Amino acid sequence: MRTWIFVFASLFFTTLSAQNNQLAQQYYNDGEYEKSAQLFLELAKAKPGNSYYFDRYVTSLIKLERYKEAEGALKKQLRKQPQAVALYVKYGQMLEQQFDENGAKKQYERAIEYLPADQYQITQLGNAFIGLTKYDYAIRAYERGGELLKKVSFSSNLGDLYRRKGDMPRMIGSYLDLAQQQPNRTRQIQTYFQRFLDEEHLLEAQKQIYARIQEADENDTTFPEMLAWVFIQRKDFKSALRQARALDKRLSENGERVLRIGQMAANAKDYASAITAYDYITDNKGSASGIYLEAKREGLITRRRAITDGYDYTVEDLKILETAYVEFLDEFGINPASARIAIQLAELEALYLVDLPKAIDVLDQVINAPGVSGPVQANAKLALADYYLMSGEVWESTLLYSQVDKAFKEDLLGHEARFRNARLSYFRGDFEWAQSQFDVLKASTSRLIANDALDLSVFIMDNLGLDTSALALQTYADAELLVFQNRFDDAFATLDGLKKEFPNHDLEDDIVYLEGKIYLKLRKYDEAAAAYQNIIDNYRESIRLDNSLWALGNLYENQLADKARAQKLYETLFIDYSNSILAVEARKRYRALRGDSVQ
Repeated sequence: MRTWIFVFASLFFTTLSAQNNQLAQQYYNDGEYEKSAQLFLELAKAKPGNSYYFDRYVTSLIKLERYKEAEGALKKQLRKQPQAVALYVKYGQMLEQQFDENGAKKQYERAIEYLPADQYQITQLGNAFIGLTKYDYAIRAYERGGELLKKVSFSSNLGDLYRRKGDMPRMIGSYLDLAQQQPNRTRQIQTYFQRFLDEEHLLEAQKQIYARIQEADENDTTFPEMLAWVFIQRKDFKSALRQARALDKRLSENGERVLRIGQMAANAKDYASAITAYDYITDNKGSASGIYLEAKREGLITRRRAITDGYDYTVEDLKILETAYVEFLDEFGINPASARIAIQLAELEALYLVDLPKAIDVLDQVINAPGVSGPVQANAKLALADYYLMSGEVWESTLLYSQVDKAFKEDLLGHEARFRNARLSYFRGDFEWAQSQFDVLKASTSRLIANDALDLSVFIMDNLGLDTSALALQTYADAELLVFQNRFDDAFATLDGLKKEFPNHDLEDDIVYLEGKIYLKLRKYDEAAAAYQNIIDNYRESIRLDNSLWALGNLYENQLADKARAQKLYETLFIDYSNSILAVEARKRYRALRGDSVQ
Protein backbone atom coordinates (compact mmCIF):
# COMPACT_ATOMS: atom_id res chain seq x y z
CA MET A 1 0.00 0.00 0.00
CA ARG A 2 2.81 2.42 0.91
CA THR A 3 4.48 1.66 -2.43
CA TRP A 4 1.32 2.51 -4.36
CA ILE A 5 0.87 5.73 -2.38
CA PHE A 6 4.45 6.69 -3.24
CA VAL A 7 3.93 5.95 -6.95
CA PHE A 8 0.70 7.93 -7.14
CA ALA A 9 2.29 10.82 -5.22
CA SER A 10 5.24 10.86 -7.62
CA LEU A 11 2.93 10.85 -10.62
CA PHE A 12 0.85 13.63 -9.12
CA PHE A 13 3.83 15.90 -8.41
CA THR A 14 5.39 15.13 -11.82
CA THR A 15 2.15 16.09 -13.57
CA LEU A 16 1.81 19.21 -11.43
CA SER A 17 5.40 20.21 -12.18
CA ALA A 18 4.86 19.78 -15.92
CA GLN A 19 1.69 21.88 -15.77
CA ASN A 20 3.48 24.61 -13.79
CA ASN A 21 6.33 24.58 -16.30
CA GLN A 22 3.93 25.08 -19.23
CA LEU A 23 2.03 27.79 -17.36
CA ALA A 24 5.24 29.60 -16.35
CA GLN A 25 6.47 29.49 -19.94
CA GLN A 26 3.15 30.82 -21.19
CA TYR A 27 3.28 33.73 -18.71
CA TYR A 28 6.86 34.46 -19.77
CA ASN A 29 5.97 34.43 -23.49
CA ASP A 30 3.00 36.70 -22.85
CA GLY A 31 5.16 39.21 -20.93
CA GLU A 32 3.47 38.53 -17.58
CA TYR A 33 6.81 38.44 -15.77
CA GLU A 34 5.40 38.81 -12.21
CA LYS A 35 3.58 35.51 -12.61
CA SER A 36 6.38 33.79 -14.52
CA ALA A 37 8.95 34.86 -11.88
CA GLN A 38 6.89 33.31 -9.08
CA LEU A 39 6.29 30.03 -10.90
CA PHE A 40 9.89 29.64 -12.14
CA LEU A 41 11.12 30.31 -8.57
CA GLU A 42 8.93 27.50 -7.28
CA LEU A 43 10.13 25.19 -10.06
CA ALA A 44 13.79 26.11 -9.37
CA LYS A 45 13.37 25.28 -5.69
CA ALA A 46 11.65 22.00 -6.53
CA LYS A 47 14.38 21.05 -9.01
CA PRO A 48 17.57 22.87 -7.97
CA GLY A 49 19.58 20.88 -10.53
CA ASN A 50 17.63 22.39 -13.47
CA SER A 51 19.51 25.56 -14.45
CA TYR A 52 16.81 26.53 -16.99
CA TYR A 53 14.22 27.30 -14.30
CA PHE A 54 16.63 29.53 -12.36
CA ASP A 55 17.71 31.32 -15.54
CA ARG A 56 14.10 32.07 -16.46
CA TYR A 57 13.39 33.23 -12.88
CA VAL A 58 16.29 35.74 -12.95
CA THR A 59 15.45 36.86 -16.48
CA SER A 60 11.85 37.57 -15.36
CA LEU A 61 13.21 39.72 -12.50
CA ILE A 62 15.49 41.60 -14.93
CA LYS A 63 12.53 42.20 -17.26
CA LEU A 64 10.68 43.66 -14.23
CA GLU A 65 13.80 45.77 -13.43
CA ARG A 66 13.95 44.20 -9.96
CA TYR A 67 17.73 44.30 -10.19
CA LYS A 68 18.55 44.08 -6.46
CA GLU A 69 16.43 40.97 -6.14
CA ALA A 70 18.00 39.44 -9.26
CA GLU A 71 21.53 40.27 -8.05
CA GLY A 72 20.85 38.70 -4.66
CA ALA A 73 19.53 35.54 -6.29
CA LEU A 74 22.56 35.31 -8.59
CA LYS A 75 25.07 35.78 -5.77
CA LYS A 76 23.30 33.19 -3.64
CA GLN A 77 23.24 30.71 -6.51
CA LEU A 78 26.93 31.29 -7.30
CA ARG A 79 27.82 30.47 -3.69
CA LYS A 80 25.92 27.19 -4.10
CA GLN A 81 27.25 26.44 -7.61
CA PRO A 82 30.56 28.26 -8.16
CA GLN A 83 31.23 26.02 -11.17
CA ALA A 84 28.07 27.29 -12.96
CA VAL A 85 29.99 29.99 -14.82
CA ALA A 86 27.05 30.80 -17.15
CA LEU A 87 25.59 32.60 -14.12
CA TYR A 88 28.33 35.23 -14.44
CA VAL A 89 27.07 35.92 -17.96
CA LYS A 90 23.56 36.44 -16.63
CA TYR A 91 25.03 38.69 -13.92
CA GLY A 92 26.88 40.69 -16.59
CA GLN A 93 23.71 40.95 -18.69
CA MET A 94 21.88 42.42 -15.69
CA LEU A 95 24.62 44.98 -15.08
CA GLU A 96 24.69 45.90 -18.77
CA GLN A 97 20.99 46.69 -18.63
CA GLN A 98 21.81 49.13 -15.83
CA PHE A 99 24.48 50.69 -18.09
CA ASP A 100 27.31 49.36 -15.91
CA GLU A 101 29.59 48.34 -18.78
CA ASN A 102 32.71 47.89 -16.64
CA GLY A 103 30.87 45.81 -14.08
CA ALA A 104 29.41 43.63 -16.86
CA LYS A 105 32.84 43.16 -18.42
CA LYS A 106 34.26 41.99 -15.07
CA GLN A 107 31.55 39.35 -14.80
CA TYR A 108 32.20 38.10 -18.34
CA GLU A 109 35.93 37.89 -17.60
CA ARG A 110 35.22 35.96 -14.40
CA ALA A 111 33.12 33.47 -16.35
CA ILE A 112 36.11 32.64 -18.53
CA GLU A 113 38.60 32.79 -15.65
CA TYR A 114 36.61 30.36 -13.46
CA LEU A 115 35.71 28.03 -16.30
CA PRO A 116 36.09 24.43 -15.07
CA ALA A 117 37.46 21.52 -17.11
CA ASP A 118 33.94 20.32 -17.81
CA GLN A 119 32.62 19.97 -21.39
CA TYR A 120 29.02 20.67 -20.40
CA GLN A 121 29.94 23.87 -18.55
CA ILE A 122 32.16 25.02 -21.42
CA THR A 123 29.38 24.49 -23.96
CA GLN A 124 26.82 26.15 -21.68
CA LEU A 125 29.05 29.19 -21.26
CA GLY A 126 29.64 29.43 -25.00
CA ASN A 127 25.89 29.26 -25.64
CA ALA A 128 25.24 31.91 -22.96
CA PHE A 129 27.59 34.33 -24.73
CA ILE A 130 26.10 33.43 -28.12
CA GLY A 131 22.62 34.19 -26.77
CA LEU A 132 23.84 37.74 -26.10
CA THR A 133 25.62 37.85 -29.52
CA LYS A 134 28.93 38.27 -27.68
CA TYR A 135 30.84 36.16 -30.14
CA ASP A 136 34.32 37.25 -29.06
CA TYR A 137 33.67 36.10 -25.50
CA ALA A 138 32.16 32.85 -26.80
CA ILE A 139 35.30 32.27 -28.88
CA ARG A 140 37.48 32.84 -25.82
CA ALA A 141 35.32 30.43 -23.83
CA TYR A 142 35.79 27.65 -26.39
CA GLU A 143 39.50 28.40 -26.80
CA ARG A 144 39.90 28.21 -23.00
CA GLY A 145 37.88 25.00 -23.05
CA GLY A 146 40.25 23.53 -25.62
CA GLU A 147 43.20 24.33 -23.33
CA LEU A 148 41.47 22.69 -20.36
CA LEU A 149 40.26 19.60 -22.21
CA LYS A 150 43.05 18.55 -24.52
CA LYS A 151 41.15 15.57 -25.90
CA VAL A 152 37.89 17.43 -26.63
CA SER A 153 37.52 19.43 -29.85
CA PHE A 154 35.59 22.69 -29.97
CA SER A 155 36.64 23.36 -33.57
CA SER A 156 33.08 23.04 -34.87
CA ASN A 157 31.83 25.59 -32.32
CA LEU A 158 34.66 27.96 -33.20
CA GLY A 159 34.04 27.53 -36.93
CA ASP A 160 30.40 28.49 -36.46
CA LEU A 161 31.34 31.53 -34.35
CA TYR A 162 33.88 32.81 -36.86
CA ARG A 163 31.22 32.40 -39.58
CA ARG A 164 28.79 34.49 -37.51
CA LYS A 165 31.48 37.16 -37.20
CA GLY A 166 32.21 37.04 -40.92
CA ASP A 167 35.82 36.02 -40.26
CA MET A 168 36.02 33.47 -43.07
CA PRO A 169 39.77 32.70 -42.93
CA ARG A 170 39.49 31.70 -39.26
CA MET A 171 36.25 29.85 -39.95
CA ILE A 172 38.08 27.84 -42.60
CA GLY A 173 40.98 27.18 -40.22
CA SER A 174 38.66 25.94 -37.47
CA TYR A 175 36.82 23.57 -39.77
CA LEU A 176 40.12 22.27 -41.14
CA ASP A 177 41.16 21.61 -37.54
CA LEU A 178 37.94 19.63 -37.19
CA ALA A 179 38.69 17.66 -40.36
CA GLN A 180 42.12 16.81 -38.99
CA GLN A 181 40.69 15.71 -35.65
CA GLN A 182 37.63 13.92 -37.03
CA PRO A 183 38.12 12.93 -40.70
CA ASN A 184 34.69 11.27 -40.70
CA ARG A 185 33.15 14.78 -40.62
CA THR A 186 34.81 15.88 -43.86
CA ARG A 187 31.56 15.70 -45.88
CA GLN A 188 29.79 17.87 -43.31
CA ILE A 189 32.63 20.41 -43.52
CA GLN A 190 32.41 20.41 -47.31
CA THR A 191 28.70 21.19 -46.98
CA TYR A 192 29.54 24.21 -44.80
CA PHE A 193 32.16 25.38 -47.29
CA GLN A 194 29.77 24.94 -50.20
CA ARG A 195 27.13 26.97 -48.41
CA PHE A 196 29.24 29.81 -47.05
CA LEU A 197 32.36 30.27 -49.21
CA ASP A 198 32.46 32.39 -52.34
CA GLU A 199 35.23 32.22 -54.96
CA GLU A 200 37.57 34.45 -52.95
CA HIS A 201 37.24 32.35 -49.81
CA LEU A 202 37.49 29.07 -51.71
CA LEU A 203 40.92 30.33 -52.77
CA GLU A 204 41.68 31.00 -49.10
CA ALA A 205 40.59 27.44 -48.26
CA GLN A 206 42.81 26.14 -51.06
CA LYS A 207 45.79 28.04 -49.62
CA GLN A 208 45.20 26.76 -46.10
CA ILE A 209 44.73 23.17 -47.27
CA TYR A 210 47.99 23.34 -49.20
CA ALA A 211 49.75 24.36 -45.96
CA ARG A 212 48.13 21.46 -44.08
CA ILE A 213 49.26 18.97 -46.72
CA GLN A 214 52.86 20.09 -46.27
CA GLU A 215 52.65 19.36 -42.53
CA ALA A 216 50.49 16.18 -42.63
CA ASP A 217 51.56 12.55 -42.67
CA GLU A 218 52.04 11.52 -46.29
CA ASN A 219 49.69 8.56 -45.73
CA ASP A 220 46.86 10.81 -44.59
CA THR A 221 44.56 11.54 -47.54
CA THR A 222 42.12 13.84 -45.72
CA PHE A 223 43.53 17.11 -47.02
CA PRO A 224 44.51 15.93 -50.52
CA GLU A 225 40.91 14.76 -50.97
CA MET A 226 39.58 18.04 -49.63
CA LEU A 227 41.90 19.97 -51.93
CA ALA A 228 40.54 18.05 -54.92
CA TRP A 229 37.02 18.91 -53.71
CA VAL A 230 37.89 22.64 -53.53
CA PHE A 231 39.28 22.52 -57.06
CA ILE A 232 36.01 21.00 -58.24
CA GLN A 233 33.99 23.74 -56.53
CA ARG A 234 36.15 26.29 -58.33
CA LYS A 235 35.69 24.34 -61.60
CA ASP A 236 39.47 23.97 -61.81
CA PHE A 237 39.15 20.43 -63.12
CA LYS A 238 42.73 20.28 -64.36
CA SER A 239 44.05 20.71 -60.81
CA ALA A 240 41.34 18.44 -59.37
CA LEU A 241 42.37 15.77 -61.83
CA ARG A 242 46.00 16.09 -60.80
CA GLN A 243 45.01 15.40 -57.19
CA ALA A 244 42.69 12.55 -58.18
CA ARG A 245 45.37 10.79 -60.20
CA ALA A 246 47.85 11.11 -57.35
CA LEU A 247 45.30 9.64 -54.91
CA ASP A 248 44.40 6.89 -57.37
CA LYS A 249 48.04 5.81 -57.54
CA ARG A 250 48.73 6.23 -53.83
CA LEU A 251 45.67 4.20 -52.78
CA SER A 252 45.89 1.70 -55.68
CA GLU A 253 42.30 2.53 -56.68
CA ASN A 254 40.43 1.37 -59.79
CA GLY A 255 40.13 4.81 -61.41
CA GLU A 256 36.54 5.60 -60.38
CA ARG A 257 37.62 8.81 -58.62
CA VAL A 258 39.30 9.96 -61.85
CA LEU A 259 36.28 8.89 -63.91
CA ARG A 260 33.92 11.01 -61.78
CA ILE A 261 36.08 14.09 -62.21
CA GLY A 262 36.22 13.43 -65.96
CA GLN A 263 32.42 13.33 -66.08
CA MET A 264 32.13 16.55 -64.07
CA ALA A 265 34.66 18.26 -66.32
CA ALA A 266 32.79 17.12 -69.43
CA ASN A 267 29.49 18.42 -68.04
CA ALA A 268 31.19 21.76 -67.34
CA LYS A 269 32.54 21.75 -70.93
CA ASP A 270 36.15 21.49 -69.79
CA TYR A 271 36.73 18.92 -72.48
CA ALA A 272 40.53 18.93 -72.29
CA SER A 273 40.49 17.89 -68.62
CA ALA A 274 37.76 15.33 -69.23
CA ILE A 275 39.68 13.72 -72.10
CA THR A 276 42.84 13.61 -69.96
CA ALA A 277 40.86 11.81 -67.23
CA TYR A 278 39.42 9.21 -69.59
CA ASP A 279 42.79 8.65 -71.26
CA TYR A 280 44.40 8.09 -67.85
CA ILE A 281 41.98 5.23 -67.19
CA THR A 282 42.32 3.59 -70.61
CA ASP A 283 46.13 3.94 -70.50
CA ASN A 284 46.61 2.72 -66.92
CA LYS A 285 43.77 0.37 -65.98
CA GLY A 286 43.69 -2.02 -68.92
CA SER A 287 40.78 -3.60 -70.76
CA ALA A 288 40.02 -5.96 -67.85
CA SER A 289 39.02 -3.00 -65.67
CA GLY A 290 35.31 -2.63 -64.96
CA ILE A 291 35.35 0.99 -66.10
CA TYR A 292 37.66 0.64 -69.12
CA LEU A 293 34.85 0.43 -71.67
CA GLU A 294 32.96 3.30 -70.03
CA ALA A 295 36.09 5.50 -70.04
CA LYS A 296 36.79 4.62 -73.66
CA ARG A 297 33.21 5.41 -74.66
CA GLU A 298 33.05 8.64 -72.62
CA GLY A 299 36.38 9.70 -74.10
CA LEU A 300 35.01 9.36 -77.61
CA ILE A 301 31.81 11.23 -76.78
CA THR A 302 33.79 14.02 -75.12
CA ARG A 303 36.20 14.34 -78.05
CA ARG A 304 33.19 14.66 -80.32
CA ARG A 305 31.59 17.30 -78.09
CA ALA A 306 34.90 19.19 -77.90
CA ILE A 307 34.89 19.47 -81.67
CA THR A 308 31.22 20.01 -82.43
CA ASP A 309 29.78 21.94 -79.46
CA GLY A 310 31.50 25.19 -80.30
CA TYR A 311 31.53 24.69 -84.06
CA ASP A 312 35.25 25.47 -83.82
CA TYR A 313 37.02 22.65 -85.64
CA THR A 314 39.03 21.81 -88.75
CA VAL A 315 38.76 18.92 -91.18
CA GLU A 316 41.91 17.54 -89.57
CA ASP A 317 40.15 17.55 -86.18
CA LEU A 318 37.27 15.60 -87.70
CA LYS A 319 39.64 13.08 -89.26
CA ILE A 320 41.38 12.49 -85.92
CA LEU A 321 38.01 11.92 -84.27
CA GLU A 322 36.96 9.58 -87.07
CA THR A 323 40.12 7.51 -86.53
CA ALA A 324 39.35 7.28 -82.79
CA TYR A 325 35.83 5.98 -83.51
CA VAL A 326 37.08 3.46 -86.05
CA GLU A 327 39.76 2.18 -83.67
CA PHE A 328 37.14 1.79 -80.93
CA LEU A 329 34.85 -0.24 -83.16
CA ASP A 330 37.78 -2.30 -84.44
CA GLU A 331 38.62 -3.14 -80.81
CA PHE A 332 35.10 -3.93 -79.60
CA GLY A 333 33.16 -4.61 -82.78
CA ILE A 334 29.60 -3.48 -83.46
CA ASN A 335 27.45 -5.10 -80.79
CA PRO A 336 24.82 -4.12 -78.21
CA ALA A 337 27.46 -2.41 -76.02
CA SER A 338 28.98 -0.35 -78.85
CA ALA A 339 25.93 0.30 -81.05
CA ARG A 340 25.43 3.85 -79.82
CA ILE A 341 29.08 4.65 -80.56
CA ALA A 342 28.58 3.33 -84.10
CA ILE A 343 25.52 5.59 -84.51
CA GLN A 344 27.69 8.55 -83.45
CA LEU A 345 30.33 7.59 -86.00
CA ALA A 346 27.65 7.54 -88.69
CA GLU A 347 26.54 11.02 -87.63
CA LEU A 348 30.13 12.23 -87.85
CA GLU A 349 30.47 10.80 -91.36
CA ALA A 350 27.14 12.18 -92.59
CA LEU A 351 26.90 15.61 -90.99
CA TYR A 352 30.53 16.68 -90.64
CA LEU A 353 32.70 14.71 -93.07
CA VAL A 354 29.85 14.60 -95.62
CA ASP A 355 30.47 10.94 -96.46
CA LEU A 356 26.91 9.63 -96.68
CA PRO A 357 27.78 6.19 -98.15
CA LYS A 358 30.10 5.49 -95.21
CA ALA A 359 27.45 6.65 -92.71
CA ILE A 360 24.81 4.44 -94.35
CA ASP A 361 27.14 1.43 -94.28
CA VAL A 362 27.84 1.83 -90.54
CA LEU A 363 24.13 2.11 -89.71
CA ASP A 364 23.30 -0.96 -91.80
CA GLN A 365 25.78 -2.89 -89.64
CA VAL A 366 24.13 -1.60 -86.45
CA ILE A 367 20.64 -2.54 -87.62
CA ASN A 368 21.76 -6.05 -88.61
CA ALA A 369 23.98 -6.69 -85.56
CA PRO A 370 22.55 -9.49 -83.34
CA GLY A 371 21.32 -8.54 -79.88
CA VAL A 372 20.97 -4.79 -80.46
CA SER A 373 17.94 -3.59 -78.51
CA GLY A 374 14.79 -2.43 -80.28
CA PRO A 375 15.08 1.24 -79.23
CA VAL A 376 18.75 1.47 -80.28
CA GLN A 377 17.96 -0.21 -83.59
CA ALA A 378 15.05 2.21 -84.07
CA ASN A 379 17.36 5.20 -83.47
CA ALA A 380 19.74 3.76 -86.06
CA LYS A 381 16.84 3.46 -88.52
CA LEU A 382 15.78 7.07 -87.91
CA ALA A 383 19.32 8.29 -88.56
CA LEU A 384 19.59 6.05 -91.63
CA ALA A 385 16.32 7.43 -92.97
CA ASP A 386 17.67 10.97 -92.52
CA TYR A 387 20.81 10.12 -94.45
CA TYR A 388 18.84 8.46 -97.24
CA LEU A 389 16.79 11.65 -97.45
CA MET A 390 20.00 13.67 -97.61
CA SER A 391 21.08 11.40 -100.48
CA GLY A 392 17.79 12.01 -102.29
CA GLU A 393 16.48 8.44 -101.77
CA VAL A 394 13.03 9.49 -100.59
CA TRP A 395 11.32 6.08 -100.76
CA GLU A 396 13.98 4.36 -98.66
CA SER A 397 13.66 7.19 -96.16
CA THR A 398 9.89 7.06 -95.78
CA LEU A 399 9.97 3.25 -95.53
CA LEU A 400 12.33 3.38 -92.53
CA TYR A 401 10.35 6.14 -90.82
CA SER A 402 7.20 4.05 -91.26
CA GLN A 403 8.87 0.93 -89.82
CA VAL A 404 9.81 2.76 -86.62
CA ASP A 405 6.38 4.39 -86.43
CA LYS A 406 4.68 0.98 -86.67
CA ALA A 407 7.02 -0.75 -84.17
CA PHE A 408 6.78 2.03 -81.56
CA LYS A 409 3.25 3.31 -82.20
CA GLU A 410 2.58 4.84 -78.78
CA ASP A 411 6.22 5.44 -77.82
CA LEU A 412 8.17 8.69 -78.23
CA LEU A 413 10.28 6.94 -80.85
CA GLY A 414 7.09 6.34 -82.83
CA HIS A 415 6.10 9.98 -82.46
CA GLU A 416 9.54 11.07 -83.63
CA ALA A 417 9.33 8.78 -86.68
CA ARG A 418 5.84 10.09 -87.50
CA PHE A 419 7.06 13.68 -87.19
CA ARG A 420 9.99 13.07 -89.53
CA ASN A 421 7.73 11.31 -92.03
CA ALA A 422 5.32 14.25 -91.93
CA ARG A 423 8.25 16.64 -92.38
CA LEU A 424 9.30 14.59 -95.43
CA SER A 425 5.81 15.05 -96.87
CA TYR A 426 6.16 18.80 -96.19
CA PHE A 427 9.47 18.85 -98.09
CA ARG A 428 7.80 17.08 -101.02
CA GLY A 429 4.89 19.54 -101.11
CA ASP A 430 2.14 17.28 -99.71
CA PHE A 431 1.16 20.09 -97.33
CA GLU A 432 -2.36 19.07 -96.39
CA TRP A 433 -1.38 15.51 -95.38
CA ALA A 434 1.69 16.84 -93.52
CA GLN A 435 -0.46 19.35 -91.65
CA SER A 436 -2.95 16.66 -90.61
CA GLN A 437 -0.08 14.63 -89.14
CA PHE A 438 1.36 17.66 -87.37
CA ASP A 439 -2.06 18.37 -85.88
CA VAL A 440 -2.14 14.87 -84.39
CA LEU A 441 1.40 15.21 -83.05
CA LYS A 442 0.55 18.45 -81.24
CA ALA A 443 -0.76 16.15 -78.49
CA SER A 444 2.54 14.23 -78.17
CA THR A 445 3.85 13.70 -74.66
CA SER A 446 7.20 15.01 -75.88
CA ARG A 447 7.00 18.76 -75.55
CA LEU A 448 9.75 19.19 -78.12
CA ILE A 449 7.92 17.12 -80.76
CA ALA A 450 4.62 18.78 -79.89
CA ASN A 451 6.11 22.25 -80.20
CA ASP A 452 7.83 21.51 -83.52
CA ALA A 453 4.62 19.96 -84.84
CA LEU A 454 2.61 23.00 -83.74
CA ASP A 455 5.10 25.39 -85.37
CA LEU A 456 4.97 23.57 -88.70
CA SER A 457 1.19 23.17 -88.58
CA VAL A 458 0.71 26.90 -87.98
CA PHE A 459 3.36 27.73 -90.57
CA ILE A 460 1.62 25.65 -93.28
CA MET A 461 -1.82 27.00 -92.37
CA ASP A 462 -0.60 30.62 -92.46
CA ASN A 463 1.06 30.29 -95.84
CA LEU A 464 -1.02 27.74 -97.72
CA GLY A 465 -3.84 30.17 -98.50
CA LEU A 466 -1.62 33.05 -99.61
CA ASP A 467 -0.99 31.62 -103.06
CA THR A 468 -3.49 29.38 -104.87
CA SER A 469 -0.62 27.37 -106.37
CA ALA A 470 1.26 27.19 -103.03
CA LEU A 471 4.36 27.93 -105.11
CA ALA A 472 5.97 30.22 -102.54
CA LEU A 473 5.53 27.69 -99.76
CA GLN A 474 6.85 24.89 -101.96
CA THR A 475 9.93 26.95 -102.87
CA TYR A 476 10.59 27.63 -99.19
CA ALA A 477 10.17 23.91 -98.37
CA ASP A 478 12.64 23.12 -101.17
CA ALA A 479 15.14 25.48 -99.55
CA GLU A 480 14.64 23.80 -96.16
CA LEU A 481 15.28 20.38 -97.71
CA LEU A 482 18.47 21.70 -99.31
CA VAL A 483 19.62 22.95 -95.90
CA PHE A 484 18.80 19.53 -94.44
CA GLN A 485 20.97 18.00 -97.16
CA ASN A 486 23.82 20.44 -96.40
CA ARG A 487 23.54 21.92 -99.92
CA PHE A 488 23.93 25.46 -98.68
CA ASP A 489 24.78 27.26 -101.92
CA ASP A 490 21.71 25.76 -103.56
CA ALA A 491 19.61 26.77 -100.55
CA PHE A 492 20.79 30.39 -100.76
CA ALA A 493 20.08 30.45 -104.49
CA THR A 494 16.56 29.07 -103.90
CA LEU A 495 15.85 31.68 -101.22
CA ASP A 496 17.14 34.47 -103.47
CA GLY A 497 14.80 33.27 -106.21
CA LEU A 498 11.92 33.19 -103.73
CA LYS A 499 12.55 36.80 -102.68
CA LYS A 500 12.67 37.98 -106.30
CA GLU A 501 9.56 36.09 -107.41
CA PHE A 502 7.51 36.95 -104.31
CA PRO A 503 8.64 40.37 -103.03
CA ASN A 504 7.16 41.50 -99.68
CA HIS A 505 5.69 38.04 -99.10
CA ASP A 506 4.70 36.95 -95.58
CA LEU A 507 7.55 34.43 -95.76
CA GLU A 508 10.09 37.26 -95.45
CA ASP A 509 10.83 36.61 -91.76
CA ASP A 510 11.05 32.86 -92.36
CA ILE A 511 13.56 33.45 -95.16
CA VAL A 512 15.74 35.59 -92.90
CA TYR A 513 15.52 32.99 -90.12
CA LEU A 514 16.52 30.15 -92.47
CA GLU A 515 19.44 32.22 -93.75
CA GLY A 516 20.55 32.62 -90.14
CA LYS A 517 20.49 28.84 -89.68
CA ILE A 518 22.60 28.37 -92.82
CA TYR A 519 25.18 30.92 -91.68
CA LEU A 520 25.34 29.15 -88.33
CA LYS A 521 26.01 25.79 -90.01
CA LEU A 522 28.71 27.47 -92.08
CA ARG A 523 30.19 28.95 -88.86
CA LYS A 524 29.73 32.48 -90.19
CA TYR A 525 28.72 33.78 -86.79
CA ASP A 526 28.53 37.51 -87.48
CA GLU A 527 26.22 36.93 -90.46
CA ALA A 528 24.08 34.53 -88.41
CA ALA A 529 23.83 37.07 -85.59
CA ALA A 530 22.80 39.80 -88.04
CA ALA A 531 20.01 37.58 -89.42
CA TYR A 532 18.61 36.76 -85.97
CA GLN A 533 18.85 40.40 -84.89
CA ASN A 534 16.93 41.35 -88.04
CA ILE A 535 14.05 39.10 -86.91
CA ILE A 536 14.09 40.59 -83.40
CA ASP A 537 14.17 44.20 -84.65
CA ASN A 538 11.85 44.05 -87.63
CA TYR A 539 9.45 41.12 -87.22
CA ARG A 540 7.96 41.55 -83.76
CA GLU A 541 4.96 39.29 -84.51
CA SER A 542 6.98 36.51 -86.13
CA ILE A 543 6.62 32.95 -84.84
CA ARG A 544 10.39 32.79 -85.30
CA LEU A 545 11.04 35.49 -82.68
CA ASP A 546 11.56 33.28 -79.62
CA ASN A 547 13.80 30.94 -81.63
CA SER A 548 15.79 33.94 -82.84
CA LEU A 549 16.26 35.24 -79.28
CA TRP A 550 17.45 31.80 -78.20
CA ALA A 551 19.80 31.32 -81.16
CA LEU A 552 21.27 34.80 -80.81
CA GLY A 553 21.74 34.32 -77.06
CA ASN A 554 23.63 31.09 -77.74
CA LEU A 555 25.81 32.84 -80.30
CA TYR A 556 26.77 35.64 -77.92
CA GLU A 557 27.34 33.20 -75.07
CA ASN A 558 29.44 30.65 -76.95
CA GLN A 559 30.91 32.14 -80.13
CA LEU A 560 30.83 35.94 -79.95
CA ALA A 561 32.13 36.23 -76.36
CA ASP A 562 29.55 38.71 -75.08
CA LYS A 563 28.02 37.11 -71.98
CA ALA A 564 26.22 40.30 -70.92
CA ARG A 565 24.43 40.51 -74.27
CA ALA A 566 23.55 36.81 -74.07
CA GLN A 567 22.15 37.28 -70.57
CA LYS A 568 19.93 40.15 -71.73
CA LEU A 569 18.56 38.09 -74.64
CA TYR A 570 17.76 35.13 -72.39
CA GLU A 571 16.04 37.49 -69.95
CA THR A 572 13.88 38.95 -72.72
CA LEU A 573 12.96 35.44 -73.86
CA PHE A 574 11.78 34.08 -70.51
CA ILE A 575 10.03 37.29 -69.45
CA ASP A 576 8.38 38.48 -72.68
CA TYR A 577 7.81 35.04 -74.23
CA SER A 578 7.13 32.92 -71.15
CA ASN A 579 4.88 30.54 -73.13
CA SER A 580 7.76 29.51 -75.38
CA ILE A 581 9.18 26.01 -74.93
CA LEU A 582 12.57 27.73 -74.70
CA ALA A 583 11.62 29.97 -71.76
CA VAL A 584 12.54 27.52 -69.00
CA GLU A 585 15.95 26.76 -70.48
CA ALA A 586 16.52 30.49 -71.14
CA ARG A 587 15.92 31.20 -67.45
CA LYS A 588 18.49 28.55 -66.51
CA ARG A 589 21.06 30.02 -68.88
CA TYR A 590 20.33 33.52 -67.57
CA ARG A 591 20.83 32.43 -63.96
CA ALA A 592 24.03 30.55 -64.84
CA LEU A 593 25.47 33.65 -66.54
CA ARG A 594 24.44 35.74 -63.55
CA GLY A 595 26.43 33.39 -61.33
CA ASP A 596 23.56 31.65 -59.57
CA SER A 597 23.83 27.99 -58.59
CA VAL A 598 21.58 26.24 -61.12
CA GLN A 599 20.20 22.76 -60.39
